[in-house]
Amino acid sequence: QVQLVESGGGLVQAGGSLRLSCAASGRTFSQSTMGWFRQAPGKEREFVAATRWSGGSTYYGDFVKGRFTMSRDNAKNTVYLQMNSLKPEDTAVYYCAATTAWYGGPWNSWDPDAWGQGTLVTVSS
Repeated sequence: QVQLVESGGGLVQAGGSLRLSCAASGRTFSQSTMGWFRQAPGKEREFVAATRWSGGSTYYGDFVKGRFTMSRDNAKNTVYLQMNSLKPEDTAVYYCAATTAWYGGPWNSWDPDAWGQGTLVTVSS
């Protein structure tokens, strides 16, 4: 089982940037799927981004539109979510998630095995 711990959330003004981090420990494999979801108050969970632990393509939710970038540092067992041009509607709890094997999509149907505790991102107008 993999354990995930997020950090980096906070309060930012609209148009600003934040970088979220997710430190992974335990059982990670080269084919593991690593990703991010978010959930705003009163709304359903929403897929944000995902990639393979060993590298390759990164997939994003439709709403991202080039504003977010997911990256990884395998040496640090950490994945990141760089969020730019933030909007008030990006306000949500952001969760890091993982699956032992490569999932591949469709991403709105991805049901990860492991979840972090979440980190709150608040974007003020």
